[in-house]
Amino acid sequence: MHKDYGRFCWYELMTNDVAAAERIYASVVGWSIRDSGMPGLKYLLAYAGETQVAGMMDLPAEASGMPPAWIGYIFTDRIEETAREIIQNGGAVMREPADIPGIGRFAVVADPHGAVFSLFATQDEGPARPDMMTPGHIGWNELMAGDLDTAWDFYSKTFGWTKDRAVDMSDAGMGTYQTFAAGGGNAIGGMMTNPPGSPMPPAWGYYFVVEGLDAAGDRVRDGGGSIMMGPMEVPGGAWILNCLDPQGAYFSLVSMTR
Repeated sequence: MHKDYGRFCWYELMTNDVAAAERIYASVVGWSIRDSGMPGLKYLLAYAGETQVAGMMDLPAEASGMPPAWIGYIFTDRIEETAREIIQNGGAVMREPADIPGIGRFAVVADPHGAVFSLFATQDEGPARPDMMTPGHIGWNELMAGDLDTAWDFYSKTFGWTKDRAVDMSDAGMGTYQTFAAGGGNAIGGMMTNPPGSPMPPAWGYYFVVEGLDAAGDRVRDGGGSIMMGPMEVPGGAWILNCLDPQGAYFSLVSMTR
C-alpha cells in the first residue's frame, strides 16, 4: 500500500463566484491565485509560496442546487477498490472513478451519514508535505459526524486511520472529540458527533493556517464573510475561528497566535 494512502492530499472549493472567492481567500489566507491553464475549464490554483495548496472552480452543472463548499481529497493508489470498500462499509459513491487528463483519477464519495469527500489517485509522488501548522497550508481536517462511533468504524476500516487523543467535551454537551492519524505519525484531524441543533448537516471542514487570528478574522469580515464561532483556544495552544465566505462556503482558520 502506498505510503500516502488515507491522507488528505488536496482541497477544492466549488462555488458560484470564483472571482469573489479568489479575492477573499487571497486576502484572508495570503494565497497567490493563478489560472491552471486547464483547457475548457476555469480552474484556479491557490499557492502558499510556490507550493500548490488548493483549487477553486465553478459549481459544475451536475451539482446544480448544491451550496458552495470546500471538499477534501483523500489519496488512494487503488481507487476502484477503495470505492468498492466505501460501499461495503456503508458509504456511497456519488461519482464513479474518472480520469483527470494528465493528472490522475478521482471519485466523489460520501460516508454513511452523507459527509462528502473525494478520492484521488496518481502515479506522481508529489511534493513533500510541510508541517501542518505552516502558514498558508491546511492545519487540520475535521468531521462533524452523524454519529462518532459509526463514522469511526467507516473511516478506520476504509483508510486504516488510527485513534490518537480523545478529548472529553461532555461538560459542553458535545461528547467525545476523537483525533486521528493516517499511516502513523502525528494526528491530522479530529471527529465528533454533530451537536444537536447544529444548522449544518454532517460534513468535513478544513482549517487554513494563518499568522495572527484576530487580524485574519477582520479580513474575513472586511471581505464580506462572517464569523460563526470563535476565537476559541483549543488543546495544544492554538486558536481557531469557524467562518463562512461571502457565498456561504464553510471554512475555518487556525493560528498559534491571536
